[in-house]
Amino acid sequence: MKNFLTRALTGIAYVLLLVGCTVWSPVSAFFFFAVVAGGCVAEFCSLMNKEYGASVSVPLNTLAAFILVACVWLYCIGSPSVGQTLALYVLLLIYLLVSELYRASENPLRNWALSIFGQLYAAVPFSLLPMLSVRYDAAVSSYAYTWIYPLALFAFLWANDTGAYIFGVTLQRYIPAKLFPSISPKKSWVGSVGGGLLTLLLSVVAWRVFPDTLSLWRWLGFALVVVVFGTWGDLVESRLKRQLGIKDSGQILPGHGGLLDRFDSALLAIPAVVAYFVLL
Repeated sequence: MKNFLTRALTGIAYVLLLVGCTVWSPVSAFFFFAVVAGGCVAEFCSLMNKEYGASVSVPLNTLAAFILVACVWLYCIGSPSVGQTLALYVLLLIYLLVSELYRASENPLRNWALSIFGQLYAAVPFSLLPMLSVRYDAAVSSYAYTWIYPLALFAFLWANDTGAYIFGVTLQRYIPAKLFPSISPKKSWVGSVGGGLLTLLLSVVAWRVFPDTLSLWRWLGFALVVVVFGTWGDLVESRLKRQLGIKDSGQILPGHGGLLDRFDSALLAIPAVVAYFVLL
C-alpha cells in the first residue's frame, strides 16, 4: 500500500507538472522539456558509465541536450539567435570528440558512440516538440503557440499504457500470447490491442473537443502513430535495461524509477509524430 501511494502521488505530480508547464506558456514548456531532455541524457550517460564501463562526460552531454532543445525552440519562433545557439551545440559535440584525444580512457570509440547516441536517443525527441506547438508567421513577424498537439501526444501515451494494463490484467489469462517475451515478459498482445483501442477512442474525443484542428482521420492516424511507436519506445528501453542487467534506469521518481523509465515511450513517439505532421 505504501508503494502504491508513493507511485500514485509521484504520477499525479508528474502529470500536473507536465500539463501545467505545457499549457501555461511556451516559456514554461521550453524549460520543462529542456530540463527533462537534460535529465534523460544525464541519466543515460550515468548508466553507461556505471553499468557499461564507459567514461562519457555527464555535465557536457547534459548541457548539450539543453542547448539543442533551446536551438529548435529558437528556430521555431524565428529568433535571430538560432545560428549562434546551433554553433554552440556543434562546438560542444566537437569538444566531446576531441577531448578523447587527451584522456586516458581505455575505449574512446565507446565514449564517442555513446555520447552521440545519447543525444539522438534522449535529447533530439524533446527538442522536436516545438514543431508540434509553435508556428512562425513571417508576414507579421510573430509566432502562435498551441498546446493541443503535444498534450494530446502525451495523453495518447498515457491512454495506451492504461488500456494495455487494464486489458492485459483482465484478459491475458484467456489470450496469453506475449508481445515480446524475450524483452518484456509482462506485455501481451491483448493488452497492446486494448491500449490501442482506448487511444483511438480518445482521439475521437479530441476530434470532437477540438473540431477546428485535424480531421477525424488525421486524429486517428495521430493516435495510431503514438500507439505503435510508443510501444516500440517502451520495448527499446526495456531492451536497454535488460542488456545492462538493471530494473530501473534511475531513482529520481519515487515508485517509477528514472526519467528514462517515465519517458521511454515518448522517445520514439515524438519523432514519429513530428514526421507524421510534416508528411501531412
